Amino acid sequence: MTQPLALVLYEKLLPGSQLVNRLQDLSYRVQTLSDPGLLVPCAEQARPLVVLTDLESTRSDVCSAISRLRQHPATRHLPVIAFGGERSVQDPAGAEAAGVTLVVSEAAVLNHLSECLQQALQID
Repeated sequence: MTQPLALVLYEKLLPGSQLVNRLQDLSYRVQTLSDPGLLVPCAEQARPLVVLTDLESTRSDVCSAISRLRQHPATRHLPVIAFGGERSVQDPAGAEAAGVTLVVSEAAVLNHLSECLQQALQID
């Protein structure tokens, strides 16, 4: 059986690399990217089960990239877990408006990754 694929968008080494290691420990294959502008083409080509993205980027607006992901017919179904520092998650309105499935702090995504995945992948 093929391992599920998680697409992870991050720039900061921590918590990004820790998240990749934890996903691999949970038997996920992981593809990483650092440019939010590549989110849609990467997701369309790789066909991940879930997308995890850091809300903070110096390259471009992550919420805009998530919004484009949600508007694209081939990727609109993907659950998106967004994580960030306390500033980013204090006011999640922008991320929620973009279509994020779940917004959590960096600490929460690392400490409760399995639960976050379960919640994001839950079928209504």
